[in-house]
Order: sequence, then structure tokens, then C-alpha cells
Amino acid sequence: MSEAQTIHVEVAYALPDKQAIIPLQLPEGVTAIEAVRQSGIERQFEGLETEHARLGIFGKVVGPQTALRDGDRVEIYRPLVADPKEVRKARAARVKERREGKS
Repeated sequence: MSEAQTIHVEVAYALPDKQAIIPLQLPEGVTAIEAVRQSGIERQFEGLETEHARLGIFGKVVGPQTALRDGDRVEIYRPLVADPKEVRKARAARVKERREGKS
């Protein structure tokens, strides 16, 4: 009988004032969401709900059922507070107003 292979992964989450990276040793074939659940990271961050959170591996968004490989870091992404397109439009409008005001 052979032993199940294990892999080493990390689960990471960050707020502006608090970060956590939890190292785990899990069975080969584990998925991103399973690693998040196994990490217990929700207990460290009040209000963090991981079941429907966007996940990534080293900055690349992945689905929750993505199988992990040895050395992967699963990142839990916070929802965007503002639409980046709208933020850029507003910034461009402010710059335009300043330029027109100097004329």
C-alpha cells in the first residue's frame, strides 16, 4: 500500500492593515477552495466569506475547483470598492477641469 502524496501550498489574504499567509501540507489533487477551507483563514479576518470569493494563484485568477500543484499560493481577492474604469474617467475629468481653469 502506498502513501498518498502531499503537496505544500499557502493560502494568503490581505487587508491594508493585516495580512496572513498560511502554509499547508495537503493531499495531491486538492483544489483551491479546499485549501482555503482547510486553512481556517476565515477565523483570522472578521467578515471574510470565502465560499464565493475570487481566488487566484500568484496573481492569476482561477476557479475554485482548480487543482493545486506543489508550491502554489492561493490568494483570496477582496471585492473592488470602485469600478476602475469609472475611477479613471473621474480622474481624467478633474485633470481636464484644472487645465481649462488655467487658460
